[in-house]
Amino acid sequence: MILSNDRIDRIIEMAWEDRTPFEAILYQFNLKEQEIIELMRRELKPSSFRMWRKRVQGRTTKHLKLRTFHKGRFKCSRQKQIAHNSISKR
Repeated sequence: MILSNDRIDRIIEMAWEDRTPFEAILYQFNLKEQEIIELMRRELKPSSFRMWRKRVQGRTTKHLKLRTFHKGRFKCSRQKQIAHNSISKR
């Protein structure tokens, strides 16, 4: 599969994000975890790749099955409530 530079940049960005699981990249770009690892190895500098691998190995948020929350999305307790597209006051 040939990917455009824009798609490669977005995949790398998603792979670096802590809360974006590999399954989201699979769903959006049809790339399995091993293919993502290969893409990261090819596109990043060796030191950046090692830093990324160290960061994501064992991180429960990168795999849907290992997450502690199942419904909805993670939301910080300090995040303001949003109602009908306007931010409510606390």
